Amino acid sequence: MALLPEPLEKLILALERLPGIGSKTASRLAFFLWRSPAEVSSDLAEALRDIKTSTVLCAECFNITLAGREKCEICASSNRDSSLVCVVEEPLDVLALERTAGFNGKYHVLHGALSPIEGITPDDLRIRELVERVEKGEIREIIVATNPSMEGDATALYLRQRLDQFNLRITRLARGLPMGGDLEYADQNTLLRALSGRQEL
Repeated sequence: MALLPEPLEKLILALERLPGIGSKTASRLAFFLWRSPAEVSSDLAEALRDIKTSTVLCAECFNITLAGREKCEICASSNRDSSLVCVVEEPLDVLALERTAGFNGKYHVLHGALSPIEGITPDDLRIRELVERVEKGEIREIIVATNPSMEGDATALYLRQRLDQFNLRITRLARGLPMGGDLEYADQNTLLRALSGRQEL
């Protein structure tokens, strides 16, 4: 005999499939939605439906944009520097960099990083499309902003090898100590990267 009505069980199981959501959190969210006014569930259902029907990938950088548009707002902007392209793993990385208001170039979203363990190869990422953008000859610098992880480093190295044939500058985001951090709490790799990436004072 089921302890919960089938619709509630189905919702809990659906929520459990989301990253970072365990069975307890899924149950709490499901009961919250059950107790909430009907418009809360309706708004959520509409937002979930719209995310699939009203968004597409930008034809140039592969960031998420509104359906019906060929290019996202960043790629379509004439105020952005088309010769400077920052390569990131995910669309969320674009948001993080845009929040700094310190980058005026364009982006290229790979939608992941190389991971032999998970079976993610160069063919699974938007690397071929990046090479095609570079071949057009408008890009003078590629900033590789993959995550500081084994997968991110492997992806950065692979990109370097693929783009080495072109006459352009290839840089990597600096890594080191965070503002307000203490040396005694920094791990060895962070300290080594901070030392090797030191700048003139």
